[in-house]
Amino acid sequence: MDSIASQEKLLKPLQTLHWVNHDKLKPNDYNPNKVSSENLKLLTQSILVNGWTLPIVIRADYTIIDGFHRWIVSGQEPLYSLLEGKVPVVIVAHEDESSNIYGTVTHNRARGTHLLEPMKAIIKRLLAEGKDVQEISKQLGMKPEEIFRLSDFSKDDFLNMMAGDNHQYSKAELYRKV
Repeated sequence: MDSIASQEKLLKPLQTLHWVNHDKLKPNDYNPNKVSSENLKLLTQSILVNGWTLPIVIRADYTIIDGFHRWIVSGQEPLYSLLEGKVPVVIVAHEDESSNIYGTVTHNRARGTHLLEPMKAIIKRLLAEGKDVQEISKQLGMKPEEIFRLSDFSKDDFLNMMAGDNHQYSKAELYRKV
């Protein structure tokens, strides 16, 4: 295959980019990827903050190859109303069912995983920039405990950050029954 034909093949799905009714799409029956309800909330938050950055990949018959979870959250409020019931799609032309399966699995696996040390550096950077734990928690979909573990702060320093520097605590007193 010459380079022009190869380039045309690579660009062809993007030439099919368009918005379709959410309800026209249907999931495939082999996707091995599962996402927790917390991560679905994070996905919704990501779309609300960043906009829709990745189209849903479908076959010509509207079966989803990649983007099942984007499709799920786009069918829920507030996204359904904001998007007026539409989702962006690109169409791939696979020759057989095995190519559909390969497409789903490779899309999922190619996204990778987050490594510990780079995530620690990110948390430290955000905290150093003055972002508070609640904001980081919301934006990254992390529980405060996760942020604490990645921050390398002492427990007391972290609790002070969570409460804010202005918060005053009273001293605990021990009462005994006489």
